[in-house]
Amino acid sequence: MVDIVIKRVYDAREPSDGYRVLVDRLWPRGLTKERVGADLWFKAIAPSAETRRLCEHDPAKRDPAKWAEFVARYRAELDSRPGEVAVLLERAREGKVTLLFASRDIVCNQAEVLRVYIHERLQHSE
Repeated sequence: MVDIVIKRVYDAREPSDGYRVLVDRLWPRGLTKERVGADLWFKAIAPSAETRRLCEHDPAKRDPAKWAEFVARYRAELDSRPGEVAVLLERAREGKVTLLFASRDIVCNQAEVLRVYIHERLQHSE
């Protein structure tokens, strides 16, 4: 059973997190490498700056159409990065992976889109 979870980078590191991957292009404000505790800062898997601008991190201000566009564009970007995706697929096959993100929105963020994407790819490869 593949175990991929998402977690805010500001939350405490736990032994049960498994392999921790920061999936933001920008380093989280005010945090040291030690505080983040990422095994990998995977900037290459993060959405492009242009795509990221579509994602409104304040749920009260989120436009559903822009969110849908963000998801579609990010997934297309992931489709164009098979090498980077393969790294996460391999890690997920080896054990638990925690995708770290800085957004305040724990429902609509790039880590959740990536988590679903990786799960789908793993199901198709079985």
